[in-house]
Amino acid sequence: MMQPLKDKIALVAGATRGAGRGIAVELGAAGATVYVTGRTTSTHRSEYNRPETIEETANLVNQAGGQGIAVRVDHLDPVQVLALVTRIEGEQGRLDILVNDIWGAEYLAEWNTPVWKYSLDKGLRMLRLAIDTHIITSHFVLPLLIKSPGSLVVEITDGTAEYNSTRYRFSLFYDLAKTSVIRMAWAIAQELEPYNCTAVALTPGWMRSEIMLEHFGVSEANWRDAIAKDPHFIISETPRYIGRAIAHLAGDSEVARWNGQSLSSGQLAQIYGFTDLDGSQPDAFRYMQEVQEVGKPPDATGYR
Repeated sequence: MMQPLKDKIALVAGATRGAGRGIAVELGAAGATVYVTGRTTSTHRSEYNRPETIEETANLVNQAGGQGIAVRVDHLDPVQVLALVTRIEGEQGRLDILVNDIWGAEYLAEWNTPVWKYSLDKGLRMLRLAIDTHIITSHFVLPLLIKSPGSLVVEITDGTAEYNSTRYRFSLFYDLAKTSVIRMAWAIAQELEPYNCTAVALTPGWMRSEIMLEHFGVSEANWRDAIAKDPHFIISETPRYIGRAIAHLAGDSEVARWNGQSLSSGQLAQIYGFTDLDGSQPDAFRYMQEVQEVGKPPDATGYR
């Protein structure tokens, strides 16, 4: 099997579950050594109190053909992040790929709730988890990453710059969290350009994460049963789809053409030619704009 990232070192910050896990596995499948971080281990659970662990993610990376290294890190703690970077530099001497996927705020969301009714504690905690973690991680990681020209930073968010610019994303706090990450990627891109490194913002579509599948009461094996509850779920994708997008970005010798841009998994699938696990190419944001938001009947024909 071809492994275009065989000699690459990656850090997926926030890889316990969801997109982070899918990204780590696909980077492993492409041959990379992948450091996977998160707060939940086999002996310690985060405030999420969910069963997925970073050790499981590392094992999945190994099974895919890479080398997975699990490191428990709270990315709000500068001391822990600095220790992580020191370890990577000591063990590998460099870093080629940083994926900032830290989130951890699903259970803090209060959808379609105005700011004056939203729990201030929950809202501010969401911003800390979504924004501060990314800034702290970049502050400590980028000095190592820029030592390797051609390196890549990917900031994971929800929605493209174009899509989010004209839509209210469910609450003031969620809107700020997700649009801020897009701007962060653009700003980092300006700072990385003199070092011949690239930064982009990347969003999945409607992703079938563990939490989303649980919400609908289905598994990946029977996810289509959830269409009865929400017919537009037909456009959904696995977490591995965005992972394949990043693996292709990391293996692209001309990746600098994307510097500072806001991208989606569906958009990159059309350009690089990769598919989701079922062989389809879901293009969620085009579907939402052209089908869902204009009130057309749910039909993914031509969109996956």
